[in-house]
Amino acid sequence: MTSTSSEIRSADLGTLVLLAWSGEAPDGADMPYLLAYSLGDAEGGPEATATAVEHLLTSNGLPVGGELVDGNGRPSLPVSLLVEAGQAVLRMPQLVAQADAPPEWLAAVARRGFAYLVFTTRAWPAGEPGKPVEPADLAAFAGADETLTAAAHVVLPATSLRG
Repeated sequence: MTSTSSEIRSADLGTLVLLAWSGEAPDGADMPYLLAYSLGDAEGGPEATATAVEHLLTSNGLPVGGELVDGNGRPSLPVSLLVEAGQAVLRMPQLVAQADAPPEWLAAVARRGFAYLVFTTRAWPAGEPGKPVEPADLAAFAGADETLTAAAHVVLPATSLRG
C-alpha cells in the first residue's frame, strides 16, 4: 500500500529531538550541525518510529542513506531552517522542531549561511526529553555508521525573520 505524506501522524514519530552544535570542518572553520532523531518511544517502538521518520523524510524529498541534498540549489525543497532569538527552527510541512543554539553554532551559521542537517531514522532510546546530552554521547551517536547511513543529509540555507 502506498501512503501519502498526509498520513504521517506525529504520534508515530515518537518524541523528536533537535540538537544544534558546531565542530571543525575540513576547511578549518566551524560547521554548524543539526541532528534530528526520535527517542523511539512511539507505539510500536523504535522499529515503527524508524519507519515513520523514513516516510516523513522521503515524502519531503530527503532520501535516507542517499546522497547529500543541497538546499541552496533547491528553492522548492519543503524543508527550511529559521534562525532567530538564539533558536534553530527546522520546518517541514508535517512538523516544526526547535533547539536552543549555542553561541558558537550561531556564529558558524552566520558565517556560512547554512547548517548541515543529519535527520536519522535511528532512534536514540537512551535520550530523554529535556535532559542535557553529554558531548561524548552525542559524538558517539551522531558519528556512528548506523546513525549516518540511516539518515538524510541536507545542507539547509539559514533564514531569519529580519531577512
